[in-house]
Amino acid sequence: MCSRVLLSVLFASVLSAQSQAPAKTNPPPAPAASSENPAQTQGPSIKVLVNEVIVPVTVTDDKGRFVTDLDQKDFRVFDEGKEQRIQFFTRERSQPVVVGFLMDVSNASRLHWKNYQDAAIELVQNLVPGDNPKFSGYLISYSNDAELQVNTTTDPEPMVQKLEKLKPSGGAALYDAIYMACTSRKLINGEPIEPRRILVIIGDGHDNASKKTLDEALEIAQRNLVTIYGVSTVAFGFNNEDEKNLIRLAEETGGRVEYPLQGVYADVSGYLSTPSDDGNYALKVGTGAYAAALANGMYKSVEAVAGEVTTQYIIRYIPDSVSDKKQFRNINVTVSLGSVKVRARKGYYPFSP
Repeated sequence: MCSRVLLSVLFASVLSAQSQAPAKTNPPPAPAASSENPAQTQGPSIKVLVNEVIVPVTVTDDKGRFVTDLDQKDFRVFDEGKEQRIQFFTRERSQPVVVGFLMDVSNASRLHWKNYQDAAIELVQNLVPGDNPKFSGYLISYSNDAELQVNTTTDPEPMVQKLEKLKPSGGAALYDAIYMACTSRKLINGEPIEPRRILVIIGDGHDNASKKTLDEALEIAQRNLVTIYGVSTVAFGFNNEDEKNLIRLAEETGGRVEYPLQGVYADVSGYLSTPSDDGNYALKVGTGAYAAALANGMYKSVEAVAGEVTTQYIIRYIPDSVSDKKQFRNINVTVSLGSVKVRARKGYYPFSP
């Protein structure tokens, strides 16, 4: 089979069938779906074999602006330290995606619930516009349990209607929600290559109710080639020790976390020196200035996440060699430019556990 060994990237997919999908030793340049027929109902996971590594890449300059005019020659990809030949490259905007919206409806989200509810609705309407079959999404809420509120669809309205009715209460089962997103929903034909898989977590990263662990949630996301983004619900002036969990989930899968409420006072001078019985805050809760600052923070975060999802470079490659003694394989993507930041998944799992 040539001198090099083709990689089999193993990912779990949920299909209605219970049979094992056959491995393809010589797939076409643009592989089809993760199964021959897209799933129509939830069911047990099965294993499907493909032999390409898919790496979505985001490049930003020193001011956080997207760099969108790079070519294939500007990128280098290293697999376990060894440079790889890029088999496929595109910088086309608005590439097909399937987005899972994971909404924290625990008691911790009560403080600014309406703001995050509105942000979630705007994200849904931005990333699943409804007039383009290339974009689809699904909604999972999590409190004491994770619940699939709306299965995969190209219509944003069912998700918007559900979001409008959700109310916060109970604990937070974030890791179970991530696991559910990777194993218990309808698939779109072509996943995870086209469309790509995205998760947007609207929450603060805390978890006190899951049966799964952080490591299990991260591994299932990596095996399913999912990129995770976070919209943090931590308000200005509050400390959240679980924030590091949300950051880890995002960074190790190639995404990032937005903090819409942390910059509420960034452009307000003198707020720390303004005496007040309820704290040194120049923008008072209940005033138009405070509401406007919140809305602006939310808008910027929604814009940043939606913009990144639709402006990524996509690289695919077949590794030169794979050792069956190593489970997780590290990826490093570099760009031949100075003063830029490159975000990509940290690695992948080529074999089953």
